[in-house]
Amino acid sequence: MIDGVPLIDAHVHVPVLGTVKPAWMQWAHDFGPPGIIEDAWDGDGRPRPDRLDEIFQTQGVDVALLFCEYSPKATGMQEFDDLLPIVGHNPVRFRPVANVNPHLHHPIAAELRRQLDLGAAALKLHPVHGGFRCDDASLYPAYQVLCERGVPLIVHCGTSTFPGSANENADPRFLLPVLRDFPELNVVLAHGGRGWWYDAAAFIALTYDTVWLELSGLPPKRLPEYYARYDVARLARRWIFGTDWPGVPGVASNARAVAGLLSAETAALVLSGNAMHVYAGLDGDPA
Repeated sequence: MIDGVPLIDAHVHVPVLGTVKPAWMQWAHDFGPPGIIEDAWDGDGRPRPDRLDEIFQTQGVDVALLFCEYSPKATGMQEFDDLLPIVGHNPVRFRPVANVNPHLHHPIAAELRRQLDLGAAALKLHPVHGGFRCDDASLYPAYQVLCERGVPLIVHCGTSTFPGSANENADPRFLLPVLRDFPELNVVLAHGGRGWWYDAAAFIALTYDTVWLELSGLPPKRLPEYYARYDVARLARRWIFGTDWPGVPGVASNARAVAGLLSAETAALVLSGNAMHVYAGLDGDPA
């Protein structure tokens, strides 16, 4: 908890370092806490589950959602199964998030089911790094699995500076057919429309009660500026806290900064309540 409020960080990266490209390492170095790679990863480049547990506990994080990514052109092949030793160390604090790429996984529904069966709390799609659009019909079998299992979809909705990124694929309008065809599917817009789409992401979140804005990679003090055309007090009820760790100076400082913008009731929703409502298996008080 942080200041008496449960805290869920819904956007955390802990890859095996040998699976990522140099640009990812540079990003972590430039935006993360000094020395975090040497602290949280061992000499072979593998995450240290015990140290990660200590770090997130110290930051007040009750639950951290761990991401993987199959994006060989942009960031690398960060495999889902590499997350399992961390989850196994503390399955209460750590939950994995599935990832598939329609260019790589065939049949896509089978691979998604495999990852869900191993405990994934959501499916993350990265159209910008993966080189596809979310309205691609080849993804529809995966969406159907999510609906059957009651598991949400997370979509990267924002620009990326990694080489090989196809930023045009982050446009949230490509999700409109998905929202129409799968009205029961919860959809989380990671990075909240960062770059060119803040207004569009906010509008969609206020239009569809199944759409949420996740705040990873967004400096909290600038949130009122990014969403200046909207009533922030109202829009914030659709926010989900996330950091993009390790590319953030501190989880606790970000959480307190976000909470400082909001009423106590809304802050509790943003820091954990909305995540507990949306993500599979988090529908209860975090330990």
